Amino acid sequence: MSQDGAGVDLETSLGYLLKEASSVLRAAMEEVLKPLGMTVTHYSCLELLAQRPGLSNSELARGAFVTRQSMNVLLQTLEREGQVTRPAQAPAGKVLPTRLTPLGRRRLAKASAAVRSVEARMLAGLTSAEQAAASRILRSMIHSLRDGA
Repeated sequence: MSQDGAGVDLETSLGYLLKEASSVLRAAMEEVLKPLGMTVTHYSCLELLAQRPGLSNSELARGAFVTRQSMNVLLQTLEREGQVTRPAQAPAGKVLPTRLTPLGRRRLAKASAAVRSVEARMLAGLTSAEQAAASRILRSMIHSLRDGA
């Protein structure tokens, strides 16, 4: 509790600390991606497509934590730039599966190296065991919140 008995003590709140860590991580990622002409959302989209080719706009939006509308605008730009391809018509239903092009893969390779350097900086003060424990704890927190929804 805060000093007046209402609210949250920001010094001890894990939720606040997680939000701060997320904010600092995003800023560090944006810093290394900007010279590559990318944002975190752009990078996330390419990374998701590399690992799960054929995702729809909605699936990409969920995976990158943005709205479907924002993802659609990004995909239109990436398609125009030749980094992704989508069929003119949906093979089934309304879903337009998206795939990386060779240019998209090359851009992703550079961005992934930059993002790995940020993650290495973030984890530099932790042992392998501490990194594994942090990962386990964060996954547990995510599952607890999702299961309780």
